[in-house]
Amino acid sequence: MSFFRHNKIFPILIATVLFAGITQNACASPTLRQGASGHEVFLLQKTLAQLGYSISAIDGVFGPQTEKAVSDFQRDNKIKITGVVNNSTWRALQTADKKNGGKATDKKIIPTAAKAVTPKGGVTNLIKTAKKYIGTPYSFGGTTPKAFDCSGYLWYVFREHGVNLPRSADEQYKLGVPVKNKKDLLPGDLVFFSTYEQGASHVGIYLGKNEFIHASSSKGIRIDDMDNSYWQPRFYGAKRLA
Repeated sequence: MSFFRHNKIFPILIATVLFAGITQNACASPTLRQGASGHEVFLLQKTLAQLGYSISAIDGVFGPQTEKAVSDFQRDNKIKITGVVNNSTWRALQTADKKNGGKATDKKIIPTAAKAVTPKGGVTNLIKTAKKYIGTPYSFGGTTPKAFDCSGYLWYVFREHGVNLPRSADEQYKLGVPVKNKKDLLPGDLVFFSTYEQGASHVGIYLGKNEFIHASSSKGIRIDDMDNSYWQPRFYGAKRLA
């Protein structure tokens, strides 16, 4: 199996938001509105302030000023102005550029396919690294061994082996060659599922014997059977980076 060459990438500001109260195993983002409070709101306020929106008190309380900042961000990014932070607003926050007035950019962390290379140490060591983080907790936007979300977990593990993946599951799905049949899957392939929205919204690494490793929102990094009652009907497709 071969993989994309390591390249320099533009940093993308990520709303590193802890996720609470989501559907089991879903890789989703919290909905926040006026009256909400907690660490998720604190991180939202911090992100908006970094983007240049007026937040005088970063206190973890979603009040009128935070609602106005959210509405202004939605207006600038042509999102329906509700003052409520939903999935579409989170996605825009993930790609927002503070040098561009808080507007989402077209910058993508997509490695070029000009010349493919194998990950450092090969697939066996890649999987060994992935398993090292079993039990690490889940956090929306997490990209470190302190906490991962689904795509952040793959981004980190592959980076450890010299391969830079895009940051989100839907962008990761754009890479590689489709594996049309499950029976043709090989260890190291990326497997995708539709969870909180249509399309590739959750991702993991295939291990063999119908198992994959991923960041579950309920139990963190774990290994699951692809044909269990939850994942089997949600399977969206697989990609081999070649």
